[in-house]
Amino acid sequence: MCMYFPFRVCWIKDIVVSVTRENMEAMKGIIQKYQHKRISLVEAGVTRHRSIFNGLKALAEDQPDSKLSKPEVVIIHDAVRPFVEEDILLKVATAAKEHGAAGAIRPLVSTVISPSADGCLDHSLERARHRASEMPQAFLYDVIYAAYQQCSDYDLEFGTECLQLALKYCHVKAKLVEGSPDLWKVTYKRDLYAAESIIKGMFGLVTLSSCVSEMPQLHRERISQHICIVMDTKEDEEHVGHHLEEMLKNELNNVKVTSGPLGQAGRDLQQIILEQCYSFVCVNVMTSAFEETQKLLNMLKESHLSVLYPVVVISVHFLDYKSVHFDHKMENLMQIRELAKEVKERNILLCGLLIYYPQDEQKLQDSLRQGATIIATLIKERNSAFIGQLLVA
Repeated sequence: MCMYFPFRVCWIKDIVVSVTRENMEAMKGIIQKYQHKRISLVEAGVTRHRSIFNGLKALAEDQPDSKLSKPEVVIIHDAVRPFVEEDILLKVATAAKEHGAAGAIRPLVSTVISPSADGCLDHSLERARHRASEMPQAFLYDVIYAAYQQCSDYDLEFGTECLQLALKYCHVKAKLVEGSPDLWKVTYKRDLYAAESIIKGMFGLVTLSSCVSEMPQLHRERISQHICIVMDTKEDEEHVGHHLEEMLKNELNNVKVTSGPLGQAGRDLQQIILEQCYSFVCVNVMTSAFEETQKLLNMLKESHLSVLYPVVVISVHFLDYKSVHFDHKMENLMQIRELAKEVKERNILLCGLLIYYPQDEQKLQDSLRQGATIIATLIKERNSAFIGQLLVA
């Protein structure tokens, strides 16, 4: 099976997956179960090149009843390399747009030799002068589609290198891009155990230093532009929490709002999780404890959303010092430290925000504005130093 583009990358318009006929229904079930968008399926060929050609045909303008539009650049990737990162996709796509073709490479780890007809050594290649061709590879669509239209049956049956087709039939020299060790291929049964070990590490043993401080700025900015606000009041109830929501809309772009208890808003929230929102604000108006925040955290843990990037959760609480004893309120809220320590292992960054009310109108607006600014900063920076902290606006 050859896959074009990992589905989680937002700047990719369409995804075409080549699937064998016997696995087609299973793949449709996976797409429906996880509500993946932008994915089209085509029947795979009997060889690698025939599968890729079928995928390219699905993107051609001359295909009847096609809902896909011809792209300027196409990225070709193997599903057996599941850990490719967005930065290498961007690098090969950018290089292909300039040079016509580009592909990831890695240093050779073993010497390549050529045997003679009688099974003896004929010659060997100097390892330092050669590289291993990896995936992903990217092309101007017109270049790679023209190459496949011209290639021979021998190429389609026995060839494996797309970059060579672009050079042979379209005279396009590919730009070679140094890839990362994550591009390794799941080929043998032992590789499945290695992949399983990596995935387990991503779920439970991911260190925050690798997920947060080393996260590329591009990723951090992109995932911070979409937040979900969960509130334990009804939409038609007039409350200070809704004023905070309006303040947040002024601070951050593309704010998605889910109002009401999680039990009622669960379906909407699940959809937002599936759309890969990595920033959540849980506004606790009716309670001084963490019931709603705990429900949200449980949903996030079950979704496994934080496998890819750290999820920021800010638990917001309001202090009405006229009706609730300050010490009692603070005692309840300090439970956030233990809760944050627990979910940190799942790559969820939890911190708290306390906002005072009621006050006179002007002071209340100032507190809400300050609270919105703190929330926006926490989401944009995604700094692990604030895990378990209770900030005050």
